[in-house]
Amino acid sequence: MSNNPEIARIFNQIADILEIKSENIFRIRAYRRASQSIEALADDVAEVAQRNGLTKIPGIGSDLAGKITEYIKTGKIEFFNKLKRQIPRGLLDLMTIPGIGPKTARTLVDNLKVKSIKDLEDKARAHKLSNLPGMGEKTEENILKGIQIVKKGKERVPLGIAMPLAEKIAYRLKISGDNNVAVCGSLRRQKETVRDIDILVTSSDPKKVMDTLVKLPFIKQILAHGPTKSSAIIQEDIQVDVRVVEPKSFGAALLYFTGSKEHNIRIRELAAKKGLKVNEYGGFDAKTQKRLGGKTEEEIYKILGLAYIPPELREDMGEVGKASKDGLPRLIEMKDIKGDFHVHTNASDGLNSLEELADAARKKGYEYIAITDHSKTLAIAGGLKERELLNQIKAIRNINKRLKRFRLLASAEVDILEDGSLDFKDEILAQLDIVIAAVHSGFKQPGGKLTSRIIKAMQNKYVNIISHMTGRLMGSRDAYPLGLEEIFKAAKDTNTALEINAFPLRLDLDDINTRRAKEAGAMFAIGTDTHNIDQLENMRYGLSVARRSWLEKPDVLNTFTAAEVMKKIKKG
Repeated sequence: MSNNPEIARIFNQIADILEIKSENIFRIRAYRRASQSIEALADDVAEVAQRNGLTKIPGIGSDLAGKITEYIKTGKIEFFNKLKRQIPRGLLDLMTIPGIGPKTARTLVDNLKVKSIKDLEDKARAHKLSNLPGMGEKTEENILKGIQIVKKGKERVPLGIAMPLAEKIAYRLKISGDNNVAVCGSLRRQKETVRDIDILVTSSDPKKVMDTLVKLPFIKQILAHGPTKSSAIIQEDIQVDVRVVEPKSFGAALLYFTGSKEHNIRIRELAAKKGLKVNEYGGFDAKTQKRLGGKTEEEIYKILGLAYIPPELREDMGEVGKASKDGLPRLIEMKDIKGDFHVHTNASDGLNSLEELADAARKKGYEYIAITDHSKTLAIAGGLKERELLNQIKAIRNINKRLKRFRLLASAEVDILEDGSLDFKDEILAQLDIVIAAVHSGFKQPGGKLTSRIIKAMQNKYVNIISHMTGRLMGSRDAYPLGLEEIFKAAKDTNTALEINAFPLRLDLDDINTRRAKEAGAMFAIGTDTHNIDQLENMRYGLSVARRSWLEKPDVLNTFTAAEVMKKIKKG
């Protein structure tokens, strides 16, 4: 469907192999950066190549552009294939397991002749790892945990991957002006991961819709091809199910195929109590079978005496009862967002300049963005030293003098060190507009220690936001074992906002914990963790978490003007 994910994966694996071979660190970083740029690119690289724009992508020079072009034309990169032949089979697969880097992977292959993840799992369960150099029972245990994370990650697809794919398929199925096409299922509910993609269509020519689906160029396998329902596996190994329904039943079917199983049961129970019957074909009088509605979802909810329930809330978490009493929250919307609180520049590990980011944010209609480059301890991400940060602050102030109705907020993503102190002293922090603090090391500390680190950071009078608090990375790292109730209370007591990190593999806090934090009185800030201009678009995924968490405008700092934000975050 898109060449970007595969090319990004190849470039990242080239970097892995170069690291295994102890090649030049700058060459390794070049491939990592190129991978990041391609992954974040909004357009397919094939389209960019057609307009001769590959070398305009940050981090892509003529050499890498040539490799991208080779892949577009042939489906492979010979340099990558040559590199793979220079390392033992299975080594790259092992490095997908959290905690296994090039050195550990090499040890496993050389000493135990490990050939695959399955082979590694078997040998770890047989306790054959603990006697290897630099390893022990704890390492063996952590590797087994990492394997389970990888397995779990393969079972479900992150929202940020599935949604763009679903939208592209839906666009292809819009074969005429009079047919409706809608993504439904758990994807429409904006769940953070999904098993498959469900799409609902109305059309006067169902056969044409079905034929269009199975002939799409990115279809890998046809599972079923019927007159009104077809299923297929696309290149990304995701199942896609498409149904065609009559226009008069579109709303009823959309409601039926969107709601969770529990939500739908609750709806049917309510209908039965009212002498009604609701299914995917419509809403009916149970006795007379008279059709009462079904063209739109609103019709179904109305005949049940309910206010319209947004898709994100259809999880049987009290929404049906609230809808009967007009008690649903007014969920935050994209139009409410005035800025972004987590953006990196090329001064650390981002790809764009201050000016480029300001221009892109203004085009999105934002009033501000916070520039949050890493602090000095995170050297691997180009963390800024004190003098570099002070120079950046000065540059931001100068740029702001030239801007109208827009403001760059001088900020930093400051490391919370292992004793809970911060990477910059207070006299530096005092010069920033906003300080966000984050844990980037010491992940394996006991939960109580990690909890106290975060709370100590919150107690600093200059810290305004805690970013990606639980540290989870879907498919590669579980959340830290934190004392969340203690942290939520501290967030309220210290007037420290909790970030909803919108990076698709983080979505941290998740919806469950965001709602718990809201009930504890915490406030929130959505940050995209942007490292490339295109990643500003990830705000939609942070918004999905906020909506699933029942958040309203007053709960989220992004809905306030910069001046209002400064007042709300003030401590003491």
